Amino acid sequence: MKALNWQAPVLALLLGLALGGWVAWQWQANSYGRTLADQAADHQKEREVAATAAIDRIEQEQIQRRSLEDRLQANDQTHYQELRDAQQSQARLRDRLATADLRLSVLLDSTAPGSGCGVPTTTDSSGMVHGALRGNIDSAHARRIVSITDYGDQGLIALKACQAYVRTIAR
Repeated sequence: MKALNWQAPVLALLLGLALGGWVAWQWQANSYGRTLADQAADHQKEREVAATAAIDRIEQEQIQRRSLEDRLQANDQTHYQELRDAQQSQARLRDRLATADLRLSVLLDSTAPGSGCGVPTTTDSSGMVHGALRGNIDSAHARRIVSITDYGDQGLIALKACQAYVRTIAR
């Protein structure tokens, strides 16, 4: 029985070691699992915060874009209205020139050398024009002058619209 006396404690020791190792293994696995679960929860929270921030940023950019589109549309409407008004004004001016309701004239410099161009230096008492000497422009030439100023007005309106567009975009 002496052989059994030393085998039983060794067997108990081996069983104790195995059971202790298994318990330690389980405890460590549980602790490691808890740590991983905490890390996963923290990571999930960080991802939710980042996603919320990205969504908020996208919403702000959409609001800014809509605001910019609204301002550009208002600028376009203003430009169109100015252009239409200028075109109507030019059309009325051309109509008045065509019906001889309006005559274009230029001031003549009576002090310039060679100014004896056949225009009388004195005004008639029957005329309505007082003051400096004026010479009438032929109606065909007057219409050409008005059409040139019409192109110039349209160019200035377009330039103003472009400048307003650039100012709006640059904001």
